[in-house]
Amino acid sequence: MNGVRVVEMVGIGPGPFAAMMLADLGADVVRVHRPGGGGLQITSPEQDLLGRGRPSVALDLKDPRGVETVLRLVERADVLLEGFRPGVTERLGIGPDDCLARNPALVYGRMTGWGQTGPLSQTAGHDMNYIAVAGALDPLGRRPDDAPAFPMNLLGDFGGGSLYLVAGVLAALLHARSSGEGQVVDAAITDGTAHLMTMAVTMQQAGIWDGRRGTNLLGGAAPFYDVFQTSDGRWMSVGPLEPQFFAVFVELVGGDLPGQYDLQDWDTLRTELERRFASRTQAEWTDVFDGTDACVHPVLPLTEAYEHPHNVARGTYVEHHGTTQPAPAPRFSRTPAQLTTPPVGPGANTRDALTAWGIDDVETLIADGVAVQA
Repeated sequence: MNGVRVVEMVGIGPGPFAAMMLADLGADVVRVHRPGGGGLQITSPEQDLLGRGRPSVALDLKDPRGVETVLRLVERADVLLEGFRPGVTERLGIGPDDCLARNPALVYGRMTGWGQTGPLSQTAGHDMNYIAVAGALDPLGRRPDDAPAFPMNLLGDFGGGSLYLVAGVLAALLHARSSGEGQVVDAAITDGTAHLMTMAVTMQQAGIWDGRRGTNLLGGAAPFYDVFQTSDGRWMSVGPLEPQFFAVFVELVGGDLPGQYDLQDWDTLRTELERRFASRTQAEWTDVFDGTDACVHPVLPLTEAYEHPHNVARGTYVEHHGTTQPAPAPRFSRTPAQLTTPPVGPGANTRDALTAWGIDDVETLIADGVAVQA
C-alpha cells in the first residue's frame, strides 16, 4: 500500500486496529489525537501495540484552525478513518460532506458498533453487546446449560469490526482509483458479526442445527471436536472431524472407541476420552500427536504460543523495539508487510508529521496551541 495516505481520527479498539493493519501493509497513516489523548486506555500509549507504525499529531478540534488543519490533511489523503458515535464528526466540521467537498475521491471509513442508522445507533455499547444482538453470542459455549462464553473482543471488535472496515476501505479505494469517486464506508460491528455467522445461519435454516448452545457440531456437541484436560491440569484441542483423521486419532489415543458418528454413543465416547486424556500430561500427549493428521494440539497460553516451534519458524510473533508482538498478516510474495515505528504518545510527532504532509504553518499552530507537540 505504498503511496496510500490515511488520516486516522483516533478512537478505541477496532478503529486503531484497522489503522494498524493499513500501516502494517505499508500505508502512510497519521494519527490525529486530541491534546492529552483521552478515551479508554488499557495501557500507556507507548505500550499500546494498536498504535504501532504511525506518527501522532495532537490538534484542538474545538478551535476552527484545528478543524481546518484536519481538512487540509484530508485534501492530501486517500482515506479517513473515524470511530466516533454517529453525528460527532459532522458537529466537529469534519463529517463526510465536509471532507468529500475538499477531496471528492476520499474514502471515508466509519467504525461503529451499531452502524450509522437504526434505533440503537446513538446508544453506547461494547463488543459483548454487539455480538449479543447479532445472534453470535448465544450459541457460544460447550453445553446447552452453560452461560454464553464470550471470546474476549476478538469476534466483534476485531473480526466483525476492524476486518470489515479494512475490507470495505480497500474495495472503496479500488473504486476511487478507477473512477475518481470517493464514498462513505459504514462498518458496523453488528453487521460484520452477522456476516461472519453465514455458515451458522446455513446450518440453522437447513435444520442441521437447532441453534442452541452446545448442540452445534463445531460448538461442543461432538466429543471429537472439543477440549480435554490432561493430568497436569492443562488442555488439548481435539478436532478430527473427517473420518480419515478420526481413524488416525483413534489409533494414537489408544484404539477401541465407539464409532465417530454414532450419536447414541457420544456420551460414552466423551467419557472415555476424558479418562484417557487425564492419564497423561499435556507434553506427553503433544509428543504422541506431533506431526500426525489426528488434528490434536496443545492449548497454549500466550507466553508459550510465542515460543511454539511452528510460530517461531514462521515468525508469527516477533520482537520489535524490545517488545514481543504479532507480526503483520497476511504474507505477500512481492510486497511483504513490515513493522516500522513503535507506538508513541499523543502529539509525539506533531511537528514532523504535519510538515511531512505539507502543512506549512506548523510553528504558528504550535505557538497558538492549536497543535500540540508533546
